[in-house]
Amino acid sequence: MIKKFTWVAALLLPLAAGAQDVWPAKAITFVVPYPPGGPTDLMARLIATPLSQKLNVPVIVENKAGASGNIGTAQVVKAKADGYTILLAASGNLTANQYLYKKLDFDPIKDLAPVIQISKFPLVLEVSEKSPIKSFQDYVKFAKNPDNRATFGSASNGSPQHLGAELFKETAKVDLSHVPYKGAGPALIDLMGGQITSMFDILGSSISHIKSGKLRPLAVTTKERSPLLPNVPSIAEMGFPNFEYYAWHGISTAAGTPKPVIARLNTELRGIFNDPAFKAKWLEIGSEPVAGTPEEFAAFIQSEARKMGPLIKALDVHLD
Repeated sequence: MIKKFTWVAALLLPLAAGAQDVWPAKAITFVVPYPPGGPTDLMARLIATPLSQKLNVPVIVENKAGASGNIGTAQVVKAKADGYTILLAASGNLTANQYLYKKLDFDPIKDLAPVIQISKFPLVLEVSEKSPIKSFQDYVKFAKNPDNRATFGSASNGSPQHLGAELFKETAKVDLSHVPYKGAGPALIDLMGGQITSMFDILGSSISHIKSGKLRPLAVTTKERSPLLPNVPSIAEMGFPNFEYYAWHGISTAAGTPKPVIARLNTELRGIFNDPAFKAKWLEIGSEPVAGTPEEFAAFIQSEARKMGPLIKALDVHLD
């Protein structure tokens, strides 16, 4: 009897192994936890077509917006851990939100499996083209003058625009007042209209206004200059060598997804990001392409979480 069961098990082993080999066998849902039309949505749609071609199955972008990305993130967390539901996650989803919200239905580090980091978005310190502030040095001088009321706008409390500016405020010891908006768009309109002094915006959403001359870029927040703004200095080179802040994105899936599936996703995505034509498209949206291993992305997320936690706690920012 034991020999019979051993013989049957031996026959079934190749079938079990083959089940993973056929992945993917159906369409993949690519969840974007933000509304259509924004930079995160654009990134997903740029990736979906070549990923579909490499995997030979449809990759369907699904926008699931709300609660600063938490609703869409929760959908992926609760999905079956089989690699057929993946998430285009932003830095907030994976690091900041766990400190900004008193209650989350998930733990972004424990409940999601990192696949790959895909972007590094500089923030750009900018003012209206009508502003008397002509340079980064002018901005610091203006902000340090007690007779001035220097303000900065952001997409919302706890957004990358908010946290990046607060980090600069602490680093440079300047006085800046925060004006939160419901989205980057309204903040940019008021910035161009002169209602607020400045904004630390994600380069991808401001680049068209900079190119049109409506906004004046003063500095970028990455340690190196951006290829899109080669004549604009970094804050690090302007006397604050340790300053660095940027928004970033990556792709994750539900924790417990088989490692061979994650490895296949990572391999195909790295192939996409190593393609020169795709890289050129990626740079056009203001992002530097990043494509490492799942392990590198996991370590990066944990490092960013350790950095964001104390900053948000010090700011005493909470979201419902």
